Amino acid sequence: MEKKKTPTILYAEETPNPAAMKFVADRMLISGTSIEFTSKAQAKVSPLAVELFNFPFVTGVFLASNFVTVNINKLVEWEDITLELRNFISAYLNNNEFVLSEKVITEKSAIVENKEEVGEKTSAEIDIKIANVLEEYIRPAVEQDGGAIAFKSFKNGTVTVQLQGSCSGCPSSTITLKAGIESILKRLIPEVNEVVAEAV
Repeated sequence: MEKKKTPTILYAEETPNPAAMKFVADRMLISGTSIEFTSKAQAKVSPLAVELFNFPFVTGVFLASNFVTVNINKLVEWEDITLELRNFISAYLNNNEFVLSEKVITEKSAIVENKEEVGEKTSAEIDIKIANVLEEYIRPAVEQDGGAIAFKSFKNGTVTVQLQGSCSGCPSSTITLKAGIESILKRLIPEVNEVVAEAV
């Protein structure tokens, strides 16, 4: 007798960014990585993201652990489309096993593994400390809001990060960056003077 597949349960959760909604699944969608798409052409490595960009109001799709964050334009209101998107994503997840191609998952893992080997030793040590602080203290809170933060570089006391998902373009992201992320990094790592966000 064939084992019946347990359906994926999905719920919508508001984020601090009025243009973004987080759709949370009761299972892992991707592990060890996150990825953001801002156009249908860019999304070709994710069948789910491609399908979401078929909705004329979708402007961005962010995939991470157990959630999908969708960004929309100002021509529609969430109250009019949330149920439609939730039902669509839920149906996709129940009919398809993967949201990302296997090739992308492998490539992203390789980038993470090789990152620590770059640069001088002292700079590399600080890079690792920064990445650890972001991972331990900041990532869980940012993910809770439907976004992600990626460490890009550390140079002359300045940490450059990239905000993704609901954090990208969020009106309160500047406050989060300066009052939250910057103050934590400065307190834990004396070499850090400021934190800036790189445009997506």
